[in-house]
Amino acid sequence: MPRSGTGRVYKRGETWWIQYGFRGQDYRESSKSTKKADATALLRQRLAEMASGKVMGPQEERVMFQDLMDLVLTDYRKKRRKSLRRLELSIKHLQGYFGDLPALAITTERVNAYILARRDAGASDSTVQKELAALKRGFKLAVSGRVLTTQPYIEVPEPKNVRKGFFTRGDVESLAKELPEYLRPVLWFGFLTGWRKGEVLSLQWNQVDLQAGEIRLDPGTTKNDEGRTIPYGVHPDLKALIQEQRERTRTVEKETGTVILWVFHRDGREIRHIDGAWRSACKRAGLTGWMFHDLRRSAVREMERAGVSRSVAMSFTGHKTEAVYRRYAIVDPKVQQEGMERLARHHAGEQEERTVIPMRGAAEG
Repeated sequence: MPRSGTGRVYKRGETWWIQYGFRGQDYRESSKSTKKADATALLRQRLAEMASGKVMGPQEERVMFQDLMDLVLTDYRKKRRKSLRRLELSIKHLQGYFGDLPALAITTERVNAYILARRDAGASDSTVQKELAALKRGFKLAVSGRVLTTQPYIEVPEPKNVRKGFFTRGDVESLAKELPEYLRPVLWFGFLTGWRKGEVLSLQWNQVDLQAGEIRLDPGTTKNDEGRTIPYGVHPDLKALIQEQRERTRTVEKETGTVILWVFHRDGREIRHIDGAWRSACKRAGLTGWMFHDLRRSAVREMERAGVSRSVAMSFTGHKTEAVYRRYAIVDPKVQQEGMERLARHHAGEQEERTVIPMRGAAEG
């Protein structure tokens, strides 16, 4: 066996092979060529890799794009991530571009070309960001698991097309009239709390303390895996909504002789999908194109306008990082005007309280 950092080329049949030692191990690798020069070039490449402290041997070169995605899928399932369905959609788009490539062939240049191709296809930067996050995660897991020794630099584009619309209370009232009755409390709860659609629909009565007037979500049951407590009892609208929903639930339970787990339900049945009814109601209300997630942005705006501290607001809505929260805390012209008026009143108050003392020299002159 050659000593570490050295090697040789030799012929086996018509094919040239290389042999080299690295950290006490013997490596033999086919150049897949009948030319000695190709084998020599491959050996030089391996020796250069050894000099930098890593060797990309034939095992690493067999790692494919799909192997990276399998690592990510396994990681998501192991950690019970709530966004598994979104990940699967991201992988579907990535497969269309990188599907047949070895991992080592996914270079920074190819990734940049992918970004341009997805934009040309009409994908938003936010969508591309999620897709590249999956790709980066795959490489990170491969490197940490010593399946690969390196990964390409992947610059994820910052979303420039973040939605900026929000519902007013009047919009919600108009939309509520067009929605089926069982979805109206879902709409109002989303507007008042800023919760994600999945969190609203999956809320169960065992998470509601009617006596204390609190909703408690245990760690691991939310998208960011953190627990959350909402003191709904001190908000008259939320309190009335929960009480009315409890009465509706009791009525259905008596009629059907069943125990209903969900706070929001359709005659006792779990609500799984609302998209069709939502789109139709939005169209009739003149709010075509609006999404349930826009309620989340609207709730953040209402909290900002009400002067709720950012840390408290984030504990209500379930935003894990302030950077993401700020994307939702959109300042509209009316809020800016109100802010400037407050500043003007503050400055005016200071002006009235200020006592002007003339300088001695100016008085004598």
